[in-house]
Amino acid sequence: MIRLACLLTILVAASIAGTASASTTVAAPTQLHGFMLRADEQDPPATVFHRTPSFAWAPVAGAIGYQFQLSTSTTFRDNAVFFNASDLKSPVVAPALALPWITGSPHSLYARVRATVTTASGTEVTDWSNDLGIDMAPPPPPTPMVSDPGLLRWTPIEGADAYQVWLVDVRPGSSTGKKETVRTNVMDEREFYTFHQNLKWIGSVRWRVRAMRSTAGGTPRNGFPAVTYGAWSPTYISTNPAVLSGQPITPLDTISDVTSNGSKGSPAHKLMPGFIWKGNLSLNGTAAELFRVEVFSDSQCLNLVYTSPIVGGPSYAPRPGGPLSLPSDVAGIGAARGAYLSDGAQPSSEMYDETPLTSQEDLPAAAPTTIAPVDDAPPGLTPPAAAAAAAASGGAPAAVGAPVDLWDTSWPESGYYWIVMPVSSSAATAGASTISGPGASKGSTLVPAADTTQFQVGESITIGTGLTTDTASITAIGNGLLTISAALNNGHAPGEPIVSPGSSGVVYRDLDLPQDVCAASTPANPTRLQFGISSEPTLTAGQDPFVTGLSATGQLTSAGTASAFYGQPLVAWTPALGAENYQVQWGKEAPGAKSAYPFTPDGTMMTTSTSVVLPLTAGTWWYRVRGFDYNLPTGAQQMTWTDAQQLVVTAPTFSLAPTTKATFKVVTPKSSKKPKKPVKSK
Repeated sequence: MIRLACLLTILVAASIAGTASASTTVAAPTQLHGFMLRADEQDPPATVFHRTPSFAWAPVAGAIGYQFQLSTSTTFRDNAVFFNASDLKSPVVAPALALPWITGSPHSLYARVRATVTTASGTEVTDWSNDLGIDMAPPPPPTPMVSDPGLLRWTPIEGADAYQVWLVDVRPGSSTGKKETVRTNVMDEREFYTFHQNLKWIGSVRWRVRAMRSTAGGTPRNGFPAVTYGAWSPTYISTNPAVLSGQPITPLDTISDVTSNGSKGSPAHKLMPGFIWKGNLSLNGTAAELFRVEVFSDSQCLNLVYTSPIVGGPSYAPRPGGPLSLPSDVAGIGAARGAYLSDGAQPSSEMYDETPLTSQEDLPAAAPTTIAPVDDAPPGLTPPAAAAAAAASGGAPAAVGAPVDLWDTSWPESGYYWIVMPVSSSAATAGASTISGPGASKGSTLVPAADTTQFQVGESITIGTGLTTDTASITAIGNGLLTISAALNNGHAPGEPIVSPGSSGVVYRDLDLPQDVCAASTPANPTRLQFGISSEPTLTAGQDPFVTGLSATGQLTSAGTASAFYGQPLVAWTPALGAENYQVQWGKEAPGAKSAYPFTPDGTMMTTSTSVVLPLTAGTWWYRVRGFDYNLPTGAQQMTWTDAQQLVVTAPTFSLAPTTKATFKVVTPKSSKKPKKPVKSK
């Protein structure tokens, strides 16, 4: 309860917290502290944080605004200030930046706040509050989780955008080991298995892992560096048994933060999973040393939605950085049996019926979503006007990588079907085709071919006949074109021959047809399994909504202890697994109240943070939050919306009552309207 000194005259100011003294300097703000979800979440408040916290303080009577600063110096010299906000309307702030890891004794980062108030004599600025000392420390490194042969797995870290895995003993091009970045909590051991499956190579794998974070939303304004990584874990050692050969290929599990065996009772994955299998025989008993995972949307395995690159082990997990560069000729395969392969584009490969295949990891990088998308309209309805965008901090990361995630499904009613395909590597035979229209121009490196499937990247071809022939090597194949290593010395008309007199190239081809593999699956001997993906919604509420602000009676409060807020409240949420950016929407219309739309927004905001101050005016409001997964294809990175939460923003409501000590106090209203329960978003 706020008590105000009684002077010769009392000025009643219907402002943020009630009244302010007209003749003495107003006291500086007090009770400044940091928090993650609710201002009252911990007593005493935390002073060490792994992610950028929000801040709150006791409101100042008569305040019309606040200024907040973060600095590495208790003197708050300009060159030491990380963050400054001078237009705050409520006693809360959500700094939209990634703070650097910084620790001291007792602290190394300091916050302070001051208020601008109206008094009987005009506008006055208070002194700065006492400094609040905090530290930013990286979270503990991930620790290993139980896994299967050929797959590394670790504990997810809250707020991590990605993970960097250090393969200590894989050293092509590096003296200290290979480092791979992934956005799930699993990674396959393809480097160890591909073209060498004996225990000398796969028996023991040494690795380390660290969590990564994005700084795309902003960094300290003074240029103080903020790294994107946490601490490396200790060196872990994973062991693998001998490869199980001479048995049919059998899919086993999909693994991420959860494990699914494909049954309807299995959980859906929040992250794109890794895939585990055993055996190495095709349907007709042919042994293979190479494999790929193929994912379909139908039980007959016709509609292909995901193709993994070719790997050599009993597992696959997606990597946005790309596949291993497989040899393109027979000699290269021989060399690969005694060395670790480097990353790079894989040669062209094909299904058993010669349908060309391109792995998901070979696709161009996805474009990150940094502008709030407009939701589609239901049939027959006019879409609501685009919501007004508030100040955004949803920046784009420097590199996203290939889109190696899958879209949400309604598991267990629907899901994906996956199979493991054995792949052969065989010497290419001589190929022949003809120039197709409109012909090949002199000086060009593009040769249109009637049948490009007759050729392989790396092989030499002869184009034309007689004195006007050209000879060159194929560097790429696609869209009916052969790209060659040297410009043509002659033009070539449609119908002229293209011949590969002989080849040392390699053809990577599936040993079975997907539809045959799926048709062969039985409960006793499964060759096809299912899994579901359901992106994790951010949590906007535990027992009560994560909302902090000024109550209508002039106190700092969080939802659950107050029924309504005055001014602009701060909303927070928990990080969603896989999310790198977030969208917040708010609107005055209750979801579904006047239209078939589940939500009609009046405003929206993109942010890389997990809290924002909403620019709301008086009234009843609804808000919701969703994340964006940059592992998904461009334009389809939206994750699940949270349930819509209600907020009531009111004008201050209080009365003045004399006390026996000739002072005045703010009296809380006897009753107030409580927020409604969350409404499920569709």
